[in-house]
Amino acid sequence: PRRFNETAAALGDNVAILTVSVDLPMAQARWCGAAGVDKVVMLSDYKDNSFGEAYGTLIKELRLDFRAIFVIDANDTIQYVEYLNEMTEHPNYEKAIEAAKSLV
Repeated sequence: PRRFNETAAALGDNVAILTVSVDLPMAQARWCGAAGVDKVVMLSDYKDNSFGEAYGTLIKELRLDFRAIFVIDANDTIQYVEYLNEMTEHPNYEKAIEAAKSLV
């Protein structure tokens, strides 16, 4: 996560890095501090799971969002997506970065 944080941030001011989870904002801040992640905007889907519902990541029985990575262009169109089957897996950060680079 730290390398992705730095690489994605280097793409320029026209690129925003958002992380959405069902964790409470306090837990998100603790994780960012521990992981050295400081270039992303953390958003919580805790209250109503609206992100998980809209983007197909919600595990209803557990009220969790499974891992996924999206690259969305300036017109709010998804240009790249990767859904992961296991919570312990990491997305292919390199492919996501390449997809983002192709848009800037």
